[in-house]
Amino acid sequence: MATTEVLRVPAVVAGAAPLLKVRGLEAWYGESHVLHGIDFDVAPGEVVTLLGRNGAGKTTTLKSIMGVIGKRTGSAIFEGKETIALPSRAIARLGIGYVPEERGIYSSLSVEENLMLPPRIRDGGLGVEQIFQLFPNLKERLRSQGTKLSGGEQQMLAIGRILRTGAHFLLLDEPTEGLAPVIIDQIGATIRKLKQEGYTIILVEQNFRFAATVADRHYVVEQGKVIDMIPNAELDRNIDKLHSYLGV
Repeated sequence: MATTEVLRVPAVVAGAAPLLKVRGLEAWYGESHVLHGIDFDVAPGEVVTLLGRNGAGKTTTLKSIMGVIGKRTGSAIFEGKETIALPSRAIARLGIGYVPEERGIYSSLSVEENLMLPPRIRDGGLGVEQIFQLFPNLKERLRSQGTKLSGGEQQMLAIGRILRTGAHFLLLDEPTEGLAPVIIDQIGATIRKLKQEGYTIILVEQNFRFAATVADRHYVVEQGKVIDMIPNAELDRNIDKLHSYLGV
């Protein structure tokens, strides 16, 4: 694959000040240097995806924004506030919610207990009935233990749990991984609904065809750097380039 210059000035929606501005983000796992100067912006109400091969640094980027990576440097300004030195609990109180790929469902607790576990940390969190409107499956499985849920139901529960806390900026890591097509469609409909309601979302996805159904823009991450930005409206004309980036 041809070498591509790192994208140094990320594009943002015309006329909109960034809700999140990331500049020069670097992160380490122990001695392993994973992120090498990540730069990108997210405007209010946008859905943007981080695309790239396995190991490119996409998940590490989400964890760094959320403050769950111990060693990170650079800048992550959210709603005008620098967050790079804040602990994850303080970042959560600003309204950022993280749904990890592993979902974090407690197997010994019921759907209801999992849903009610995290405290409300801000005004504006969804009520339980509002969550059930988004995910009717959860209401039907209210008394079921986490071990009894399908992968799709676990993903719905993980997203619903974060929405209850009051987060309005969502970091979703591989929400469609391993799910059946009908459940993927449900997750896509939910993301579009949340966008309509004013939520802002960063989505890490391997399935760029799914990403194209929900996102406004796509950042391509390679070797811990953002190397390109592709508007969703221009995805078709850049499909060969995207295939080259992703190795598909």
